Amino acid sequence: MVSESPAVARRRLRLALRKAREASGLTQGQVAEALEWSLSKVNRIENGDVTVSSTDLRALVGLLGIADKDLVDRMTQDARVSRQRGWWDQPQYREHVTPATLQLLQFESEATAVRSFQPTVIPGLLQTRAYAETVLNFWVHQLPDVARAARLEIRMQRRAHVIERPDPPMYLIVLDESILHRAFGGPKVMAEQLEELAAYVDNPSVIVRVLPLADAGAAAMTGPFTVFDLGDEENAVLYREFGEGDDIAHAPERVERYRKVFETIWEVALPEERSARRIRAKAADLLARLD
Repeated sequence: MVSESPAVARRRLRLALRKAREASGLTQGQVAEALEWSLSKVNRIENGDVTVSSTDLRALVGLLGIADKDLVDRMTQDARVSRQRGWWDQPQYREHVTPATLQLLQFESEATAVRSFQPTVIPGLLQTRAYAETVLNFWVHQLPDVARAARLEIRMQRRAHVIERPDPPMYLIVLDESILHRAFGGPKVMAEQLEELAAYVDNPSVIVRVLPLADAGAAAMTGPFTVFDLGDEENAVLYREFGEGDDIAHAPERVERYRKVFETIWEVALPEERSARRIRAKAADLLARLD
């Protein structure tokens, strides 16, 4: 599909190539030697760190003995899509975000399900402009004005490409209750953010739960994380943020470990209606302070 993101196509291609190499009984070193490539090139291809040219793909298909025409066609299409550029790849954006964030923008636009735990702030997809600006301004000494402005605009566009797209993923979110008491931007900004968050109770594809403070201790130590299902649970990636950095993990065992953590947190968190009431109550409290 031409509409697919480059990151998703690249991931599918690298997995198919690795599977074909393993089925052929060849090691990465043997592939590199046979094609007169460096071992690092083969490794980067199988890790999805680089795109695959048409010439290189033909060489791999021939060496690995991939005879299934449908599979070859699929791989050829994936290689082509992986080299395409999307809205996130515009210079004014790309220069100011990390490689992991660029992958995040692509994976979330293709995800069929998203599971996110946030112990410190409202997740970026659901942030209002005023709240997002306040959060980004926390990094005023680490990020120049132009970088923060670019990241703000990216954050504002993400919702349209994920939650508001025609086929949105099921988006499950658990918020540590401490977030409700952390008034980024002051009472007015936070009240506006919480009211918008509570409104998602009427959106069937967005389910928000609040993890009570009494139950949040161990969970909060995991830090923020998001698991993206790309078609099914076996085809998933993990996104993590830490301070100014972030990363994407593909290893199935690591993704599954965080999925289980999420499931545990999800069961302990308040059900949707009770969570919405708690969010609205905090918004009302903040508005009362303004009066």
